[in-house]
Amino acid sequence: MIQQEDEKFQKKRIRGAHFTTILSIAMVLFLLGVQGLILGYTHKISNYVKENIGFTLMIKEFTREQDILDLKAKLDSSSYVKSTRYITKEEAAQELQKDLGHDFIDFLGYNPLLPSIEIHLNAQYTHNDSIARFEKILTRYHLVKEMYYQKDLVSLVNDHVKQISFWLSSISLLILIVSITLINNTLRLLIYSKRFTINSMQLVGATASFIRRPFLLKSLLQSLIGSLIAILFLSLALFYLDTKFPDIIGTQDFSMILCVYGLLFTIGLLFTFLSAWFSVNKYLHMRNSDNIYR
Repeated sequence: MIQQEDEKFQKKRIRGAHFTTILSIAMVLFLLGVQGLILGYTHKISNYVKENIGFTLMIKEFTREQDILDLKAKLDSSSYVKSTRYITKEEAAQELQKDLGHDFIDFLGYNPLLPSIEIHLNAQYTHNDSIARFEKILTRYHLVKEMYYQKDLVSLVNDHVKQISFWLSSISLLILIVSITLINNTLRLLIYSKRFTINSMQLVGATASFIRRPFLLKSLLQSLIGSLIAILFLSLALFYLDTKFPDIIGTQDFSMILCVYGLLFTIGLLFTFLSAWFSVNKYLHMRNSDNIYR
């Protein structure tokens, strides 16, 4: 009776150890997946920020509207430009009145504002040198008075994007190293609890490959289950973020998301297999007396 209770207790401990191992692998892979998705979306987010920087092309007074529309059409066909919006004098006045909260035209007696074209550039052309070249091209048009934009803001965005990319890459490398270490230590502890079993199998003449096989298969199964759990929670997180930030996140980026999921499977399977291999080999190559204490 006592022996049966002891066997039940040992089975519960083993099931608990397996559950803990799977949960640990899932948590580590989830964190690694979050970092992978952040890296994947960094480029998209930086492009989103850059493409929302506004450039205003001020048009000279008394310019024919058709000439302005012709220039807008040329801009729309340019590789530099993502989108444009023509703002008439009247529309500019209405927007300014809304911002100021009172009718400045009644006070001045006339509308001093100029027509303009609001421009948003493609992300690859928002660097300072590209903007300077684009500004030179535009100011050659006789109807253009000047191009206005916040130069400090453009420099600030470009500098911050570079810094963020560098630090994210560094943090990703650190998380990868920590993840590998955690997976390795988790499996080593599990196999350590089985060192007496390995020793007993050696004593009855089992070969190294025969002893190693169930541990490797079990570690791969644990990694597979852990990866699926991590991917499930990543998918739920992405779905939630897509409802909050549809312009940035976008669950439609299937190729990038699948790439991250594939890397999680690969990293999980590869490093659990290698960790289990080296951990089992450690006890296979020990003297029998050492197996009891290490």
